[in-house]
Amino acid sequence: MLTITNMSKLFGERVLFEDVSIQINRGDRAAVVGANGAGKSTLFSLILGADVPDTGAVAIERKATIGHLPQETAPIGDETVLQLATAITPQVAELQRRMKAFDAGHGTDDHDFHEVQEEYDAIGGYQLEPRAKTILRGLAFRDSDFDRPLKAMSGGWIMRAHLARLLVQQPDLLMLDEPTNHLDLESLCWFQGYLMSYPGAILMISHDREFLNALAGSILDIRQRKVRRYRGNYDEYLVQRDAQAEQLLSAYKSQQKEIEKLQEFADRFRAKASKASQAQAKLKQIDRMDKIEAPERDGRTIKFRFPQPVRSGRIAIHLKDIHHAYGDMVVYKGMHLDVERGQRIVLVGPNGAGKSTLLKILAGVLPVQSGTRELGLHVKTGYYAQHRVEMLQPNRTVLEEASDTPQPLPEQFVRTVLGSFLFTGDNVYKQVSVLSGGEKSRLALVKLLLDPPNLLLMDEPTTHLDMASIDALIAALETFEGTLIFISHDVYFIRKLAKLVLHVDAGKLRLYHGDYQYYLDKTSATSAKVALTTALPTRNAQPVQAPAPRPSVRTKEQKREEAEARNARSRERRNQQHLVDKLEKEIARLEALQAAQTAELEKPETYQDAGRAVALNRELSHTVEDLARATAEWEAAATRLSQFADGPTTP
Repeated sequence: MLTITNMSKLFGERVLFEDVSIQINRGDRAAVVGANGAGKSTLFSLILGADVPDTGAVAIERKATIGHLPQETAPIGDETVLQLATAITPQVAELQRRMKAFDAGHGTDDHDFHEVQEEYDAIGGYQLEPRAKTILRGLAFRDSDFDRPLKAMSGGWIMRAHLARLLVQQPDLLMLDEPTNHLDLESLCWFQGYLMSYPGAILMISHDREFLNALAGSILDIRQRKVRRYRGNYDEYLVQRDAQAEQLLSAYKSQQKEIEKLQEFADRFRAKASKASQAQAKLKQIDRMDKIEAPERDGRTIKFRFPQPVRSGRIAIHLKDIHHAYGDMVVYKGMHLDVERGQRIVLVGPNGAGKSTLLKILAGVLPVQSGTRELGLHVKTGYYAQHRVEMLQPNRTVLEEASDTPQPLPEQFVRTVLGSFLFTGDNVYKQVSVLSGGEKSRLALVKLLLDPPNLLLMDEPTTHLDMASIDALIAALETFEGTLIFISHDVYFIRKLAKLVLHVDAGKLRLYHGDYQYYLDKTSATSAKVALTTALPTRNAQPVQAPAPRPSVRTKEQKREEAEARNARSRERRNQQHLVDKLEKEIARLEALQAAQTAELEKPETYQDAGRAVALNRELSHTVEDLARATAEWEAAATRLSQFADGPTTP
């Protein structure tokens, strides 16, 4: 289906790919791996036609469809979540746009409206909706989200909606660039199970080892300008790669010894007339050799030991009768939790269950509304969230910021730790203000680990890390002597570190006194996921039927009645939508205000006026509370609106 033949690609004088040939067949599951900058994203660009090779060719089978999920951003317009998920082709999207215009009163010709509806029905448009809703629910969207404008949602949820659209589309080749970055653990389990029965081919880039082990049938390893294919999953690839590397290293050393002997003979005898011809022959023999390139050694996990925190009392933190709500939405009521020194707990549970809220309460980021939060003896908390960048000073360099610890650390040690998190060479002299979001998150993580607390609270710490950095973080946390509580969707990370599992659902906590596998065994989570995915549609399955299926043969009168019913329902939905408009505008205003206040707090000059900085922090706190309250009120209103979105569409 996809054939790459003798492809080469240069960037200036740098050769990125040289004489690369790849074949992807229908049903293949291939993962692209390689060091940062090796060319993974460029390979995707070449396949998608966004870039062209300098030599060779990239060929796609005629009529084969390709779907691509980028790593970070994807375009959106004014569509809702459900509209994007069902807009699987330009034709479908255009018909949806025209029907939406009629619903909004921008079209008055009933004949045109009926023609658009008939065309949409003929291409199976009305069958897309129930399928899309099933997939959206699997990706943790609530029914009340279906008619929510994408512009009102965060970037992570927008990427989930684009992922849903691709799964509804079911392209022949599904290309996924870090698809697990924006998923929580529950959604990831569903997504992984869904892909196991996906009918097309999959080409993916991912740093999630467990995900690759579950799905990949082959690994495309980019190194030294070549793409080498290994059969098997990621763990099997590692075994083959290491064995091949040892063989290559042995052959390289043997050839180098032979070259040294030949060169030594030539150097010794080239000046002697009787031996000059032989010396020249030795040099020609060296030139004719097919040189073995020195094997590129993988950057091994750097072995270092972080400074250990002060030993705390037996109870690290105590929560009693905790109540927390966002407006009318109660998250916790009378919740209790005791965490003991040295425990390593992962928080799991469905999206929206309150895991991040619990972590923030434990960290003291969210004030206790009622109840008791008590830290144990000598406990110092440290909180790391994905967007925890306010602890960074934008006018400092990376090295200066990392070195700013209560106890001075040797510069070489700090640079070693920075290097394990991808800050190498002159990158340590970059200003914090020019770092990307991912780089700022990694730097915040380095700062936390260089001055570790004895109660460490982490929310998705692996999101912006490659496999080498994840290994470095795991190695550091394995030697960490304090208490660790974390949220993660990286199953490999969870399996390596978690000794206890705390399940959070509907404000209730249940502690499992065992590791993640023990939790799965106790809850039968694995079998439940398999059962769910087997019920999902595939390309060869019968189309999913709407709750009220249409007759296979309909008269014009029946079609007109159906159209009138849809029009009436659209009017009702518009009236309900008006009820949530004010809340959405309020949320947008508060989000803009929060962004402006955060940006001002990141400016060094803000702190020249201590009173202004304190006042601004207080204002930001009020804004965050108002935003949480408005969001909760919107969710209640949107839930009422969803009753119109999911009702019957026929009389």
